[in-house]
Amino acid sequence: MNKQIAENTIPDRAVEGWSSRIGFLLATVGAATGLGGLWRFPFIAGENGGGAFVLLYLVFVILLGMPIMMAEMAIGRLGQHSAVGSIRRLVAEGRHARVWQSIGLLSVFIPFFGLAYYAVVAGWSLDYLFLAATGALDAATPDASRRAFQSYTTAPPRQLLLHAAFIVMTVVVVSRGITGGIERASRIMMPALFVILVALAIYNMATGAGAEAADFLLRPDFGKITPEVALMAMGHALFSLAVGVGMLITYSAYASPAYRLPSAVAIIAGANTLVAILAGLAIFSVVFGYGLDAGEGPGLLFVTLPVGFALMPGGRIVATLFFLLVVFAAYTTTIGMLEPVVAWLDEKLKWGRARLAWLAGAGAWLAGILPVLSFNVLADWHPLGGIRLLAGKTMFDLYDFFISTALLPLNALLIALFVGWALGTRMTGDALGLGSGPGFRAWSLLLRFVVPVAITILWLKSW
Repeated sequence: MNKQIAENTIPDRAVEGWSSRIGFLLATVGAATGLGGLWRFPFIAGENGGGAFVLLYLVFVILLGMPIMMAEMAIGRLGQHSAVGSIRRLVAEGRHARVWQSIGLLSVFIPFFGLAYYAVVAGWSLDYLFLAATGALDAATPDASRRAFQSYTTAPPRQLLLHAAFIVMTVVVVSRGITGGIERASRIMMPALFVILVALAIYNMATGAGAEAADFLLRPDFGKITPEVALMAMGHALFSLAVGVGMLITYSAYASPAYRLPSAVAIIAGANTLVAILAGLAIFSVVFGYGLDAGEGPGLLFVTLPVGFALMPGGRIVATLFFLLVVFAAYTTTIGMLEPVVAWLDEKLKWGRARLAWLAGAGAWLAGILPVLSFNVLADWHPLGGIRLLAGKTMFDLYDFFISTALLPLNALLIALFVGWALGTRMTGDALGLGSGPGFRAWSLLLRFVVPVAITILWLKSW
């Protein structure tokens, strides 16, 4: 009876999937490796205990991040559909409360609006790649770099065009399907990303302050580990791995049953951490080597680093490679954001992947217009200024707050509760191939008790 319910409410599964395990891994690592690993993690690690923070982060990745990633992948493997379709199938088959279907809806809503504003910053990386390659950054000084960045971001036509260009790039890949689009692009970009990153880390450490950068990022200072810092490490461990976005559910639905998902999770988490550490070494070797101010966020990438590149030998080549790296990191992430939306639309409408990818991309571009304009003509518009928590936030800030601070943790919490308590870890553990040994028992304990408490603490603290 339950099976019949599911068959009556869920469309047939699309037959396309990953052509190989390496393709699945490269695409998933790419989607999880975003700009935050380049501009935020290295700085807060260095400022908050260096190697001690990194060690604490890795502990939380193992205890919190990996269990929730495995839960999402179990949903995809069991559901064999888009995030919405997978949740609907599992809810119908198990006769669970329909409120759990909100997980599927959030797993489409979050990446859609996430793409809308993430592509704004991704567009800046495209702009700076062109500027670096043409030599426009060769003579950058601190004041000139700051003025140039402000000039670029306050030009509405330029920003709207860059935002559109990045979304078009994303649509082109997603419209071509899993193997011919996402997997093929990932097989090119991810190896290139790692080669460029390793080369930049080696060169920048050799020509800049490599020892100082390594000391800043890796030397353990346990005296700086406070409860506040521990919460910071916990937050990064949970939300730097693309949990709650819907990508892991969707990508795992395309994975062959022969793929061992627990080992895939370990590889994804390890690769994500390696990228952040190598990026930190590459970036802060330049920052410290040329007496620049260490910081985080877009200012580090688009204001501070161009000054360092202008001062170092071979700066134009280094700058071009660096911003190509940033473009690749952003590109693989936006692809991972668009795919859950297109997968759901394809199940629901069946108009053809290409047409639906362009439709979703157009919608994301329209939804991103207000965040784009919040850096220029709408910079002084604070639509929810009457609410103390949201006072002073532009539309870009509001998108970021509601997606990253409010909805992502909520969806991750719901996923942990759904898999841990509603579905039950026995069924999902079997789907993951965990068996019934110590590994399964540890995962079950962490997912059912530790992860929900940790997410709740982080979520409440952010308000």
